[in-house]
Order: sequence, then C-alpha cells, then structure tokens
Amino acid sequence: MIVDAFLRWVETAKAGDRAKAASALGRAYLQSDMSADERNAAEMAMAFLLDDPSPKVRLAMAEAVAWSPDAPRAIVLSLASDQAEIACHAITCSPLLTDCDLIDLAARGSAVTRMLIAARATISRPVAAAIAEIGEEEDVLCLLENEGAAVAPQSLKRIAERLGDCCDVRNMLLDRADLPADARQLLTRHVSNALVNLPLAQAAIGAGRLQRVAREATEAAVVSIAGEIAPREVADLVEHLRVTGQLTPSFLMHALCSGKIEFFAGAIVNLTACDERRVRSILATGRMHAVRALYESAGLARDISVIFVEATLLWREASSTTSGTVLANVCGRLLQRFGSRDMAHGAVQELLEMVEKLHVAEQRQSARGYAQMTVSAAA
Repeated sequence: MIVDAFLRWVETAKAGDRAKAASALGRAYLQSDMSADERNAAEMAMAFLLDDPSPKVRLAMAEAVAWSPDAPRAIVLSLASDQAEIACHAITCSPLLTDCDLIDLAARGSAVTRMLIAARATISRPVAAAIAEIGEEEDVLCLLENEGAAVAPQSLKRIAERLGDCCDVRNMLLDRADLPADARQLLTRHVSNALVNLPLAQAAIGAGRLQRVAREATEAAVVSIAGEIAPREVADLVEHLRVTGQLTPSFLMHALCSGKIEFFAGAIVNLTACDERRVRSILATGRMHAVRALYESAGLARDISVIFVEATLLWREASSTTSGTVLANVCGRLLQRFGSRDMAHGAVQELLEMVEKLHVAEQRQSARGYAQMTVSAAA
C-alpha cells in the first residue's frame, strides 16, 4: 500500500520533490531496518524511478546508493548504463560491478564510459585488457595513470601497437618499468616513423637518407634494449623481431659485435629451431666449421656466414681480455680481416659498412671518455 501511495504521489510531484524522495528512499533502503516486504517494496519504487524523465531524480538515487555493497544490484546496473553524469557514480564507485559488467560497459559504452571505468580505484587485468583493446587515447591515458590498475604486459604491448604513435601514450609507456621489451621496441619504431614523416627533416636531410638514419637508430635502440632485458623476455623479443622481419644480418651482427650474446644466442635458437644448450655450446666453444654450419642453418648465406664466424671467434677472444671494449676489438679486427675484400655481394658490403659505423662510433665514444678523464685529472 505504501508503494501504491508513493507511485500515485510521484505522478503529480515536481521534479525537485521527486529527486528528494529518490534520495530519501535510497538512504532508507541502506540505513533503515526494513522487513523483507518493505525492502521489496522499496526496490520496486526505485526501479520505477529509473524511468523518471528528469535526470535529477536518477542522479539523486545514484548519489544515494551507487557506492554501497548493499544496494540492489539491478538498480546499480541500470544506473551504470544511464547518461554519463548519472552513470559516473555507479561506474567509478560501485563494488557490485563485476569484471564482466565493466567489460560489457566498456564494449558498448562511449569513450566517457571507458574513461570512468579506467578511473576506478582498482582495475583488474581483464578489464584493463578490454580498455587496451578498444580504448581511445584519453581513456588509455587514464588507465596508464591509474596506480590501482593491474595492466598485463600483453595489454601494454597492445597499447603500444594501437596508440604508440600518440606522444603522450608513448611517454607514459616508456616510463613504466614493467613495459615488455617487444613493446619497447615497437615504440622505438613509432619514434623513427614520426621522425621520417617530419617535413622539415625530409627537406633538410632527404627522405632516403632520413629513412636510413631512422633505421640505424632503431636498430641501435633495440640492441641497447636487448642488453638490458631479463633473460625470460629474450624469447618474446626475438620472436617479435623475427615476425616483423627485423632479424636481418646487419642487426644480428650489431648484437654480436656489441657483446649482447644472451640475445644473439636467443635469436639463433629461434632461427635454427635448435636446442638452446647446443646453440650456446657451439657459440662458446664450437670449432669454426660447426659455427659456420650453425649460422647457415639460421639462413645466412655462405659469404655472410664467414664474417659471422670470424666475429664469433673474435668475440670469444675479446671477452676473455680486459683491454679495450669488446665492440672496439671485434669491429676493428673484422675490418682488418675483411675490409679490403672485393665486395661483389651487396649484403656483404652493407654488413661491413654497418661494422665500420659501429667502429667509428666506438672510437668517438672512447675519445670523449679520454677527454673527460684528462679534464678531470687536470682540475
């Protein structure tokens, strides 16, 4: 009977009065001792108010009940699907919304809905994965800024794939210690692409040279990343580079000359499908013919594999000495050994040009270090 009277009153009451009644009804439901019949009646009344034409009424009810774990779940779900001003209370605060609810809201809602979800105090990996998959720049930024969001490495990689060309997203990702190596490599490519597409840079340097510079810079960045990642990440990074066609002879030589042996061995394991322990054994102690057979089974041509064999032997020797750096020793001696050859094969020429650039860069770095030491000693 009380519900009947309430519903009759609602038909003629002003919007402001209906809003006050909705707020009072919600608070009474949560805070008053009600019998089962009274609670059912209150729920029915709140369900009726969900169709109220005034947003003020629905907003008042959302403010009264959305935060509570004791609120009627059906009411909260309906409020979460309302217009943004009303839904924000349920979406950001309600403990009743499950991962499935939030994922469904993210899929069928607007960018504002996804941003509200991304702003929740805690976000599970499945919900974060949904936002990573379909979110736009602003809601993904909100997710990345949320310290309570559990974002899986695969979701971070997906964000890098989809939105890595957005400067703010890229910077947020690069600041994360948990960013996987393959995602970090993707972002280096986005940076290179942004550089290549700059009209001013194209005019100043030329499109062809700019692309070459960008490619070399990306390669150097990936080699640097490869030397810093945890061993468990090597296989994923290698597979990503193989799938994207970046495990080129030039790149592999760069990694080998730089002493990134953990990564280099992982790359050879991937390319040959050989047992990892056998590959490492051959690289560390195998005879020349075994090393060359290993490289050729990885797809390296004979004239290129010879250079890799020599680089491997030089690496072994350089890594056992304390004078100079591995990079300088390997690159310098490779150039002495092969630099004067008749370069009939374009791939060989390209490979040795890369080695020479590494050698020059290392010499300049050594010169800078020596100059700094000299200045420091004189001070």
